[in-house]
Amino acid sequence: MTKEKIKAVRMLAICCVLTFLCPELHAQFKTKEAPIMTKWAKNVHIEKPHPEYPRPQMTRNEWMNLNGVWEFQRSADLNEKPPFGKKLTENILVPFPVESALSGIMEQLDKFWYRRTFEIPSKWKGKKILIHFGAVDYEAEVFINEKKIGLHKGGYLPFSFDITDAVTNGKNELIVRVYDPTDKGGQPRGKQDSIQKGIMYTPTSGIWQTVWLEPVSETHIEDLKIVPDIDKKEVEVTVLSNTKNAKVLVELKSGKFQGKTNSPIKIKIPNPKFWSPQNPYLYDINVSILGNDGKPTDKVNSYFGMRKISVGEINGVKRLFVNNEPVFMNGPLDQGFWPDGIYTAPTDEALRFDIEETIKMGFNFTRKHIKVEPARWYYWCDKLGLMVWQDAPPAIHIEAVTKMSPFRKSTKRLLKPNLQE
Repeated sequence: MTKEKIKAVRMLAICCVLTFLCPELHAQFKTKEAPIMTKWAKNVHIEKPHPEYPRPQMTRNEWMNLNGVWEFQRSADLNEKPPFGKKLTENILVPFPVESALSGIMEQLDKFWYRRTFEIPSKWKGKKILIHFGAVDYEAEVFINEKKIGLHKGGYLPFSFDITDAVTNGKNELIVRVYDPTDKGGQPRGKQDSIQKGIMYTPTSGIWQTVWLEPVSETHIEDLKIVPDIDKKEVEVTVLSNTKNAKVLVELKSGKFQGKTNSPIKIKIPNPKFWSPQNPYLYDINVSILGNDGKPTDKVNSYFGMRKISVGEINGVKRLFVNNEPVFMNGPLDQGFWPDGIYTAPTDEALRFDIEETIKMGFNFTRKHIKVEPARWYYWCDKLGLMVWQDAPPAIHIEAVTKMSPFRKSTKRLLKPNLQE
């Protein structure tokens, strides 16, 4: 059996288990009808929407998707006590925002609660357990078994919490409080507005990207920084970990390379194949942290493209260069709204379709307009061959930017990975 088939069987087994645990919720739940529904709406699986691993640039084999039907309840007061141990009044389909038809709510709300239960697989015993949220707009407060885990502000970027000390054997209760003032809070919101008119559109509130659990070792990989250099024919890999100077093994087709965590590892790429829209070649890379016995304590899979974007001159005129060659950038303004899912595409197939059609129309790039997409959207751009100009979502009103700090904090975090040290 191939690795792909094994992963598919595992995913099916997890879906079946979660469906068994929540049969009443799934039986009761129905999506709503928007004025326009895409052809993919009928393919949304109520038991497990968006079942794909949500972080293609750092994948692990062991994980649990928490998407599906959750309990839902409106809130009138930010100081309202969490509804621990209580069945909530409505149901919602995660990860679709409350304003969307696919969520089953299809209303503009600014304060509400999510609730669901889950069980930790016995084989995860002895591991640290992380909970990941792809994105929640805007303020999310997370509770596990009546214990506050953390608070996150920012509607476009992923966040995670270590929930190891809060979970138990058997059933665990997960509650999320959400507050989203949209155009009244000064935070980045892109084209969202409480009143839709002109160029302003329906808001996205609440969980709008995948929620998942992941077991990791005490010493584990927190992030990867991969920087290609086509001029030197090398790639620089930095394995960011909660433990400094742990042994690292980097595996490429060209060989195996060792180094330490939190320190750059430079690897020569013989006869490199450059990534371009015409030939979007990607290198697969496997990264492990090794224990004292030389065996992996944590392992992730990733990819990178050997490419370079720069500014050069032709006859005294500044031009954009790709891989040291001038390239005319031809592309649309992509706002990333869906009629049935608002910020959330109905399926991964729909996400991919948009990019494929953009390429078929003859475009070589797209300007992602004041919205940050889920990681899988950028993966499909890399895989299919579409360059991206990324906008930072604004707060729109200048007075909000000058008076409120949420805009500055969120924008700084968005840009940080791309800033030079």
